[in-house]
Amino acid sequence: MSVNTDQIPEGYSISDDPSLLDMDVIYNYIGKESYWSAGMPRQILEKSVANSLCFGIYFQGAQVGFARMITDKATFAYLADVFILKPHRGKGLSKRLMEVIIAHPDLQGLRRMMLTTRDAHGLYASYGFSPLRKPQNIMERHHPDVYKPEQ
Repeated sequence: MSVNTDQIPEGYSISDDPSLLDMDVIYNYIGKESYWSAGMPRQILEKSVANSLCFGIYFQGAQVGFARMITDKATFAYLADVFILKPHRGKGLSKRLMEVIIAHPDLQGLRRMMLTTRDAHGLYASYGFSPLRKPQNIMERHHPDVYKPEQ
């Protein structure tokens, strides 16, 4: 699936084709630079990508952005690992990426989509995401140091 190319800056494309994903680019950002998963071992990242519905943003064929949906494709999806490399930010690519994700055929009719973000609330709100209506109903097991070597 790809988005209407009239809405994407020239030279860019968005695809859900897993054969186009560049794991070096994805790992260098998520495993080394991201605030949410720095230190994640590459094999764990590769397993997460292999078991998710992934989207890549490409500039002249080179990967410059990424997002993945963890989903059963029937009732639930969780948006994770969204990034656009710094030289390509400010061009509306995150908006185009969200349009592709929200319109994807495998993500229609879901009861719930969730995500967490530190700094992009405005972007996601414009696509229907909102704070939890009943946060008291949500629980988690969170292990933020799971990728750090034991001391």
